[in-house]
Amino acid sequence: MKLPQAHLKAGVDVIRGAKFRSFWTMLGVIIGVASVIMVVSIGEGIRQQISGQIHHLGQNLITVRPAEIGIGSAGDGSLTGLNVSQPLGVKDVDVISHTKGVAASAPLTVVGGKASGDHGVYRDGFVLGTTSDLPSLLNQSMLYGAFFSSDDNGLNVAVLGQHVAETMFSEDVPLGRSFTFHGRSFIVRGVFNQFTSMPLAQQADFNNAIFIPNDVAENLSRNTAPTYEVLARPAAGEHPVAVESRIRAALSQAHGGDSGLTVASGNQNLSTSNDILSLLTRLIAGVAAISLLVGGIGIMNVMLVSVAERMHEIGIRKAVGATNRQIMSQFMVESATLSLAGGVIGVALAFIIDILLRVFTDVQPSVSWQIVVLAVGVSLLVGVIFGTVPAVKAARKAPIDALRFE
Repeated sequence: MKLPQAHLKAGVDVIRGAKFRSFWTMLGVIIGVASVIMVVSIGEGIRQQISGQIHHLGQNLITVRPAEIGIGSAGDGSLTGLNVSQPLGVKDVDVISHTKGVAASAPLTVVGGKASGDHGVYRDGFVLGTTSDLPSLLNQSMLYGAFFSSDDNGLNVAVLGQHVAETMFSEDVPLGRSFTFHGRSFIVRGVFNQFTSMPLAQQADFNNAIFIPNDVAENLSRNTAPTYEVLARPAAGEHPVAVESRIRAALSQAHGGDSGLTVASGNQNLSTSNDILSLLTRLIAGVAAISLLVGGIGIMNVMLVSVAERMHEIGIRKAVGATNRQIMSQFMVESATLSLAGGVIGVALAFIIDILLRVFTDVQPSVSWQIVVLAVGVSLLVGVIFGTVPAVKAARKAPIDALRFE
């Protein structure tokens, strides 16, 4: 058997001979490698999901939002939807829709209150006032029925997200059915196809939303309902950046200065999301890398103990002609084997966690072979670096001193 193979076999034998101690030694490396792969894959998966959604909506879609948006609820079980720091008003919606170059626009106005269907009060979603342009702006098709048109303004009609239809009526096609909201009876005109769920998105989950005409929403709230977003699309031949600038200027003029609203196109939203995800990924990956450092220190400590326990063996090997380099190589290989085994187990653990995330959540992690190779390579490097001190200590022992050691 060649010398490197003999050292590798010896390293495997050491791990098998002390399985419990070897596992705890590798635990830091396992956690570090699994964490790095998992964090990076989740970040990349979310990035791809957001990018895919923005491309689906169209990069020329313009969004106008307040500076801060948060999901909220009321203690009485009513549907409050979103907490908005500085909501858009009816005037803002009108300004955006009449801006030069805007072909279509749709507000998303949150109406608080209780919606009651066949199975009691619906508590898990939002009631949103909007206009007939919404489906085209979202590139979203109907599963059943049709979305309300401009002719339905002032009428108590509604379109449901799929989850609402299932929860309120326990059926897929509740067309013509009614529910009560603010003491009024609303007729269901249609049901949307499933919306793609977006992790880390500022949007409400439209699968849980009830859509009603915006003028009805304003009437129900006496023009006090907050509009948390307005979607707009430029007319054919208009450049999105130019239209975006006009909207921003028009809003600033309407507010007598800074409107406090953010106006962004699809590309800008994608860039902002990528920046945030990259920052979070680097931060958490850095924390995970500390686990690799801790794992390396653990390997060094265990290898130092191993050198002390095997001092007599070292003396015998040196007495029969083993060189310092051979002794050093043996302990280096053992240390690297421990670290590499921890890295492989960490990769397997990361894949298992990613599969569970795909099955039980909306997150779709994306594992690249580059990050797997990098994580395993770093784990091997950790073993080599932290195994150097014990290996040098073993190699420098004089044969007489080693044989006398008890």
